[in-house]
Amino acid sequence: MIYLDNSATTPLHPKVKETIINALDMFGNPSSIHKSGRQVRALIEQNRQDIADFFNCSPEEIIFTGGASEANNTVLKSATTCCAFCNDSRDHIITSNIEHPSVLNTLKCLEQQHVSVTHLKVDKYGLINPADVEAAIRPDTMMISIMYVNNEIGTIQPIQEIADIAKKHNIPMHTDAVQAVGKIPIDLQTLPVDFLSMSGHKIYAPKGIGVLFKRKTAKNICPLITGGHQEKSMRAGTENTLGILALGEAIRQCKLEMDENKARISALRDRLETGIMNNLDHVSINGDPAHRTYNITNISFVNIEGESILLRLDMHDIAVSTGSACSTGSLEPSYVITALSADPVIAHSSIRFSLGRETTEADIDKTIEAVTETITFLRKMSPII
Repeated sequence: MIYLDNSATTPLHPKVKETIINALDMFGNPSSIHKSGRQVRALIEQNRQDIADFFNCSPEEIIFTGGASEANNTVLKSATTCCAFCNDSRDHIITSNIEHPSVLNTLKCLEQQHVSVTHLKVDKYGLINPADVEAAIRPDTMMISIMYVNNEIGTIQPIQEIADIAKKHNIPMHTDAVQAVGKIPIDLQTLPVDFLSMSGHKIYAPKGIGVLFKRKTAKNICPLITGGHQEKSMRAGTENTLGILALGEAIRQCKLEMDENKARISALRDRLETGIMNNLDHVSINGDPAHRTYNITNISFVNIEGESILLRLDMHDIAVSTGSACSTGSLEPSYVITALSADPVIAHSSIRFSLGRETTEADIDKTIEAVTETITFLRKMSPII
């Protein structure tokens, strides 16, 4: 199979797989004070330190979670809970209309609890104007939550400017950085966000492990999962030892490979786009051509249903996506692409190709050939153009 759905999930990095295998016998409970427990605790804390070094933050600011969806829920739901406990009357959150479902659906839940949410619109490239963020701030604004990189189009938001605005107004700032980690250098000493979420399985670690960064100076938040004292009482439950060790190794490999991956994969993405555009008419690229990550291209093939394209490419053993993996099963067009264009045809015909460290030139050339055959065949079957 040619796997071009790395934004949905990634295969295990060989070094990560090796780390997991070597740690299979490390079964001790890290909260136990006997030797077996202490050995595991030491490994967890070493990996916490390595992850903190990668982000240039303190290890005390790294909270291990079951993934970014849990981290996003923790931050957003605790904002209202803690405000209630603190008799804080603020009940307004600012976000965008192209956030990941784990943010948008959590905010829908909070709206039922009388939280007011402003969904900022993006421009035709998927970018948020920082001036719109500042204009949306109200006396009762308690949080700003804007994703760093969009998972469908790869657009990089001006998070530095938005975070500076939040800091100026003394409003906590959260960013879902799932698609940014490993693609963009993130220095949390210079980026003034209060909370950041990431997920291991997007960077060649296994599923079920993620991180919530909480700055020391940020407001207290209530844990989503309560119980024991784990993670400084911020996330109860016995730690996922294998997941944490695997994530630590994945982060170390990110640090080693990030520059090389950027150069090689961006060239492959450009090769894919050029090949498709040269072979086919009525094709458009969604998102910002200048401000996007190097591994994602989202392409619309006018008047062809995205699902039809996906299924036919799957017959060629090529894995792609019509949008967020968390929205699979819906027949509605991508809400992200819909937000960029008034033309629903564009949204219905979009395909996301997301490349990874294992993608080769041969993969790209075969994909160009298969896409050309697929679109030509489907247009003959339904010759609207």
